[in-house]
Amino acid sequence: MQYDTIAYSVENNIATVTLNRPEKMNALNTQMRAEVADAIARGGREGRVVVLTGAGDRAFCSGQDLGDRSNAAEVDLERTLRDEYLPMLQAIYDCPVPVISAINGAAAGAGANLALAADVVIAKESAYFLQAFTKIGLIPDAGGTWFMPRQIGLAKAMGAALFAEKISARQADDWGLIWEAVADEDFEAHVAKRAAYLANGPTMAFARVKQALMASTGNDLMTQLELEGSYQGECGRSRDFKEGVLAFMEKRKPEFEGR
Repeated sequence: MQYDTIAYSVENNIATVTLNRPEKMNALNTQMRAEVADAIARGGREGRVVVLTGAGDRAFCSGQDLGDRSNAAEVDLERTLRDEYLPMLQAIYDCPVPVISAINGAAAGAGANLALAADVVIAKESAYFLQAFTKIGLIPDAGGTWFMPRQIGLAKAMGAALFAEKISARQADDWGLIWEAVADEDFEAHVAKRAAYLANGPTMAFARVKQALMASTGNDLMTQLELEGSYQGECGRSRDFKEGVLAFMEKRKPEFEGR
């Protein structure tokens, strides 16, 4: 697929997907959703970590581009969510390598929930999250009603959805909505360091961590313990496990092969 609304690159096993409509605060239109879904899947094949970020300093993503259709009030929102948003979010969920959302600015509406779909969310301290939906008579979508209660609990999720107030990156960090908030001047270097760590780590183990934690929300304890045993047995047969143990015994940094 040729990309017109995003930028894609792979360097040192880090696949970077950049929402690239800064003049529109990286708002999501039909074409961008398709391109993001394709690029995330591609990054899972070509890299050992995927970084999803936005172009410019104003926004990671301002959500749905309300100017994408001639009459936004008559858009079939159910179809749009099913046919356009679901594949994009599914690509992140199914990605076999870790996905980092690097939040460089505002993350609003569906843009906030696109960010929260990632495995790790790192934000500039000046960034913020906004569940803006009720301001135009809608409910949080793009996974918002699933991500938020699990990450910050029902009380905080309900308030964020009903009042549609900005949640600062620092507040999001304190609540547990994201992994960490980072000083603006350190943001790019810090994201690069985090991405490099994952890109040079035990890729199979990272994949199984992701799958096990995702499965835990729907499993009882015994089912989860069985799944852990299966995944652990698989990881224990990998060359990366052998290398990790050897490096530990030799008191050196491991050199993981990944896949």
